[in-house]
Amino acid sequence: MLLPTYMDTQVLCYTVFLNFYADNPIIHRDIKPSNILLTDQLRAKVSDFGFARLSPYDTEATHISTMVKGTVGYVDPEYLNTNHLTERSDVYSFGVLLVELITGRRPVERNRGRQQRLSTEWALRKCREGDVVVAMDPRMRRTSAAVAAVERMMALAAECAAPERAARPAMRRCAEVLWSVRRDFQHEQQRAGGAGAGTRRRDGSTATYGSSCMEQ
Repeated sequence: MLLPTYMDTQVLCYTVFLNFYADNPIIHRDIKPSNILLTDQLRAKVSDFGFARLSPYDTEATHISTMVKGTVGYVDPEYLNTNHLTERSDVYSFGVLLVELITGRRPVERNRGRQQRLSTEWALRKCREGDVVVAMDPRMRRTSAAVAAVERMMALAAECAAPERAARPAMRRCAEVLWSVRRDFQHEQQRAGGAGAGTRRRDGSTATYGSSCMEQ
């Protein structure tokens, strides 16, 4: 199993566009795996804008006051407690998504022991303890390049999933970090013989990846 950085960076590109570059910036409010669609060319598309809200037109406004919408486990806790929605609410959801793609676990797994039930907290705790390999999806390769990439991705996820939105990075910053992780990972794979530089498509051809949002 390849690292999930390819899909992550595409999701980020779409969300960065929605938050910053659309004529009317949009806050999605429901970033989660089931709302990420993959084409036959392995391109990720963000879907289901039923909960989306336009960002405030007033440039001095800090948030939108609105009833809480979203999916349990992915909703920004500050938004949940205050009904104040901002672009950083999507950042929190993306952090949870990132952990899920790395660990292969849903945000809440009720069948696990108490220490592992909340997957994001468990995975980030393992990283702080230096046990990032334990948190990785069992199907994921354990090469030195993969582990190094996962450590950087988990560090980003920890920032994104900060309880207070002021501590979270902007989506644009998240995109920059993940593009850097993906580039470095690909360079390491190529240096090791080219493995992992692309993903095998259904027709047997190989998809290779560019290095900027503009290429998506």
